[in-house]
Amino acid sequence: MANIVKTDNVCKTYVSGDIKVEALKDVNLSIDKGEMVAVMGPSGCGKTTLLNCLSGIDDLTSGKVQIEGKEITSMNDDAKTIFRAKRMGFVFQFFNLLPVLTAEENVELPLLLTDYDTKDARRKAQELLTAVGLKDRMTMRPASLSGGERQRVTIARALVNDPAIIWADEPTGNLDKKTADEVVALMRRLNKEHGETFVIVTHDPEVGAVCDRIVHMRDGLIVETNGSIQKVTQEIRRLG
Repeated sequence: MANIVKTDNVCKTYVSGDIKVEALKDVNLSIDKGEMVAVMGPSGCGKTTLLNCLSGIDDLTSGKVQIEGKEITSMNDDAKTIFRAKRMGFVFQFFNLLPVLTAEENVELPLLLTDYDTKDARRKAQELLTAVGLKDRMTMRPASLSGGERQRVTIARALVNDPAIIWADEPTGNLDKKTADEVVALMRRLNKEHGETFVIVTHDPEVGAVCDRIVHMRDGLIVETNGSIQKVTQEIRRLG
């Protein structure tokens, strides 16, 4: 199976005055198309930094990242922004929905920003909201939706541009257990039924347990690319 993500000695160093923090150290990672991968490890180990560097949100200090065979590290900011808009979807812990827009307006917005036909954008938003179980909630604004419903809107929005890959940063971190389980089951179903590639940063062992594999990080390093859920969660609990 072809790699959708491939990195070559990715490093990220933050500098503040005389202080240097090596957030990522020579990271080499491959992810295949259609995989659902959890990135796990203790707080501060570099998980979110890795996601931001792989997706082109953050610049690298050194190394290379390829998405679908395209080296995004050599793109300028405008090219990376366009590539993200067309080929990537994002799911965040705190939803990042626009409060003045309805669910369907939030979902169709990424398409409208790329000059997509208005009627087609609305139709696609409605199809995706139906697919994530929100057929009867499309005209509601985020404040009128539950946390789980808001995350479902976020997932629909992430899928609306038919992305090559979806990046998720602690997607269950702001949800109760029952709702979190429903969101995890939804992501797994979308992965299985539509072959969507998910890379999920998480502390949640139940998210890790349903993924195809676990990338285990510690101190800016990938220490395992197919880690044991028991081993990783024990370390997370021990180190926090």
